[in-house]
Amino acid sequence: MAQATVRNTRPEDIEPLIALQQRVYPDIPSWSAEQMRQQLQVFPEGQLVAEVDGELAGCASSLVVTWDDWGEHHTWDEITASGSFESHNPMGRTLYGAEVFVNPELRGSGVGHMLYEARRDICARMNLKRIIACGRMPGYHRFADRMTAEEYAKRVIWGDISDPVLGFQLHEGFSYCGIVHGYLPEDAESLGHASLIVWLNPDYDPGAPTRIPEEDDR
Repeated sequence: MAQATVRNTRPEDIEPLIALQQRVYPDIPSWSAEQMRQQLQVFPEGQLVAEVDGELAGCASSLVVTWDDWGEHHTWDEITASGSFESHNPMGRTLYGAEVFVNPELRGSGVGHMLYEARRDICARMNLKRIIACGRMPGYHRFADRMTAEEYAKRVIWGDISDPVLGFQLHEGFSYCGIVHGYLPEDAESLGHASLIVWLNPDYDPGAPTRIPEEDDR
């Protein structure tokens, strides 16, 4: 496992992160610097980076939402307010995972696991009920001529097909909830589809409020 550290994203990380995102997803439009500045302003606690030997190795971004406002019928643009995170609701109970990416040279090194662990820590510290995300299915385009996205996901869960993203999320303890169609239309590998996943916070206290970090905690 790589000797990685995870910390909150800083303004000086923006340009290097955009460059890394373009390496990871060369066929999907990357964030703009303005989008990332807005994300840091709206919810700095939810923006994370991993470093290996002082170099940026990955990123995980999230916001808090009221899940009943969205449910399973939404797109990435809708729930993230086109990447601005203006849809962030600090009184919500759901941490929504908007993005995760890792340097391709470091996949399998444990960096992704550390980012997921840090996200779970946010969920616990804020007394949030769950983490919900919609994951890419980059292997689906190879099977789309013979099965639906739903069947593809089931075959991954059953172990008949290997998908690097959904397989990793299942290994991280997330549960598969279904397919969101048209989630990210520009994702040609997934044909726009995404798998809806959830992780429930075992320490969630429904009688306690969402803990909104004070300025001194940041």
